[in-house]
Amino acid sequence: MDFTLWDILGNLWAGLQWTVVLSLAAFVGGGLIGLLVMVLRISDNRFAGGCARAYIELFQGTPLLMQLFMVFFGVALLGVDISPWLAAAIALTLFTSAYLAEIWRGCVESIPGGQWEASASLALTPYEQLRHVILPQALRIAVAPTVGFSVQVIKGTAVTSIIGFTELTKTGGMLANATFEPFMVYGLVALGYFLLCYPLSLSARYLERRLHAAS
Repeated sequence: MDFTLWDILGNLWAGLQWTVVLSLAAFVGGGLIGLLVMVLRISDNRFAGGCARAYIELFQGTPLLMQLFMVFFGVALLGVDISPWLAAAIALTLFTSAYLAEIWRGCVESIPGGQWEASASLALTPYEQLRHVILPQALRIAVAPTVGFSVQVIKGTAVTSIIGFTELTKTGGMLANATFEPFMVYGLVALGYFLLCYPLSLSARYLERRLHAAS
């Protein structure tokens, strides 16, 4: 089958869309889980804090590829049929949640202790202190590194091609084999990632400078 340039671009565009969908799913799901893990990590409950710390170290201390294999093949060993899309979403969500939890923990702990003491003097519960006093201040600090980490999430989606999820990298590999034009195809794949990641990198740097100047 002969592929025109428009055929190649059309297929890569479809793969790029799946990359964006997977990145958004992982970032939203990872953000929700990461927020919970962060709260447990900074809590006074030593057991909860220890579990949260173990969770973070597990996913930060092992390769994303290994986590992907554990989800995709591990669930299959239990007799449950899991699609590459679902396995990719679960693995990338867990990976993202561990890093976001640690990023946000650092932001929360950067808030002066006097803020906790002042809010405690108002008879607020620890949850109310965190929600109404600490998190609004930590949010300004967290925006730039959170946006910056989103670049790593997008690039991490490329690993999911190993289990057959047809995102940008997998689509590029199939097109390179079909067209015998690997340089052109992978050049377009690289351009796709660049167009996704570079604006986010610029946004992270801009937000960091602006929020630092406003502080």
